[in-house]
Amino acid sequence: MKKIILFALVFSLLPFLLHAEADPGTYKMVVTGFDWGPAVHKLILSPDQKIENPNASDFEVFVNRSTDEGGIPETQRSGKRDVIFTYSSDENGNRQADGAHLTLVLEVNPTQPLGSPIQYMRVGDRGGNFWINYDLTIMHLKSGQIWNEESDRIMPLVDEFDLSPKFNYQDKMTLSYATFKPETEMSELPLIIWLHGGGEGGSDPTIPLLGNRAANYASEEIQVHFGGAHVIVPQAPTFWMQAEDGSYTRGDEEDIYHEALFALVEEYVAANPDIDKDRIYVGGCSNGGYMSLKLILEHPDYFAAGYISALAYHNEFVSDEQIKSIKNVPIWFVHSADDGTTKPDETVVPIYNRLIEAGAKNVHFSYYDHVTDITGFYGGEDYHYPGHWSWIYSHANTARTDFDGSPVKLDGKPVTIMEWLAAQKR
Repeated sequence: MKKIILFALVFSLLPFLLHAEADPGTYKMVVTGFDWGPAVHKLILSPDQKIENPNASDFEVFVNRSTDEGGIPETQRSGKRDVIFTYSSDENGNRQADGAHLTLVLEVNPTQPLGSPIQYMRVGDRGGNFWINYDLTIMHLKSGQIWNEESDRIMPLVDEFDLSPKFNYQDKMTLSYATFKPETEMSELPLIIWLHGGGEGGSDPTIPLLGNRAANYASEEIQVHFGGAHVIVPQAPTFWMQAEDGSYTRGDEEDIYHEALFALVEEYVAANPDIDKDRIYVGGCSNGGYMSLKLILEHPDYFAAGYISALAYHNEFVSDEQIKSIKNVPIWFVHSADDGTTKPDETVVPIYNRLIEAGAKNVHFSYYDHVTDITGFYGGEDYHYPGHWSWIYSHANTARTDFDGSPVKLDGKPVTIMEWLAAQKR
């Protein structure tokens, strides 16, 4: 029996033994943003010999996730990735019947940490999302070909942003930010500002673009509602709600970033004369929701509208005078009742009610029982993400109901949050 097992093992390794002297190949990695975060979704291979009739079951993919900072749980450090299907393609993964490259599509899902090249962990004195080493070994079982070196990385939508801008504010601080400019002949374009959550600070704008799928504001399905729109995604060096002493403010103390952030926006608008100054929209989630409301409170006549998810600004620190000052600013809130991080009864629910009581006519609130799988792939309404993740409904442009459950309407027609936002004008 042992001889049979040994023979089977040697036979299965024969292709690799025969190719032992061949140099391993390289692969391109495609990192895609999903509702739950980024994942390595595709691999693009350059076979050293043509693979006839490639089949997903002919490939083995192994991943090793590591970092010199923070910690990765042992169960999330290494393992096998499943290949769903393969197809011939060009070097960028575009399907081609006679393409010289081969693309492997990998299985991804919300409960598969091995799929992500980003890890939430503590580095220094704060927790956040950070890029990690993501090393793959891909083997073709029939030919013995191996690929184990990354040659390039493709990040759909993220690659359409300029990631280089830096804004220095009075020599006190420098903010990184990403910008997207649409290809259009229109002379006046709106500006969409997205402010990230507490875990996406730092100096690498790819983190807020991918950490919670903010890059989707540059997607065709959202851009079409605006006829093309500038998008900027500023990044706090730490977190937007940082007070002077390094602690969290919830509106009770001044944060250290709002003045610099507003100056960044003003500079960007001044440098891009094609921006319609009557159509500047600000939104964000959690920490970024706090900062969005902070900017609206500080500059109620500047923004055409706000779109805020998982608001972290505490109601008790918003005065009646402040409520009155912003009652005419169109705002669409998105939140989940089971959000244990930004508890709705302490934040968005009383603020929304006070705005309505003050006479606000164009304030809406999509209030969900749970944050669920909007794709239907992982259980639909029966699959619950953490309640804090209500920004999913904004990024995917699926928020469409008001606080009472009725559809939000514009000129008598039901609209989504982005359709509504695109129609707002100062």
